[in-house]
Amino acid sequence: MLKTFSITNVGRKRKLNQDFVYTSERPVGCLPNLFIVADGMGGHKAGDYASKMTVETIVEEVEGSKETERTRILEDAIRAANRLVRARARESADLEGMGTTVVAATCEGNSLCVANVGDSRLYVANQREIRQITKDHSWVAEMVRRGGMGKEEARNHPDRNIITRAVGADEDVRADFFTVQLKEGDLILMCTDGLTNMLEDEEIRMILDGARDMVEKAEELVDAANERGGRDNISVILIDPQV
Repeated sequence: MLKTFSITNVGRKRKLNQDFVYTSERPVGCLPNLFIVADGMGGHKAGDYASKMTVETIVEEVEGSKETERTRILEDAIRAANRLVRARARESADLEGMGTTVVAATCEGNSLCVANVGDSRLYVANQREIRQITKDHSWVAEMVRRGGMGKEEARNHPDRNIITRAVGADEDVRADFFTVQLKEGDLILMCTDGLTNMLEDEEIRMILDGARDMVEKAEELVDAANERGGRDNISVILIDPQV
């Protein structure tokens, strides 16, 4: 049986929380469980509307899917959310240009299936290491992958928040998919960039390794990000697959 805990925090600089998280340890449609983090973008209240709508649409689509293959289920659901976000944005000037990142995961035994659009992340961590499984769809991440920018420069670059893929950005959305074989002692972390822009990966691993339980781990991550400035909303889902 999985152990999970989730938390979302507005941070210290923003007045509105545009992140949205969803967790279900129980089956959702044909999936044995489902976890989603979304980080909305857009003026006024468009960002929080986009993230909430995207997550709720994904859950509804997964519940009603007749597919049995995990990747296909998530892919169809994310595409449906993209269509709805774009349709709503066309209906209202206040919602024009809205979009959201999304990272979704489902775990069966020691096999983890992950879908990602944007720069919210999923990590697998244990006492020895922390591995970022998802790849950021952002301008600076693309530059790092091409060798045109170092990781430290990217971390502090003024354009680090420019993302190259988002739900709602284009007529069709392309998610990346990852399958991970989990080992004993692995812990899954899903989060928005309000955490990862404030803390280095190794700092995150040390907090996860040092805190006593799931609640303390998540709360200490949020506290640490806020202590560094809390420039954005901070959302965390922790999953102990207990393999």
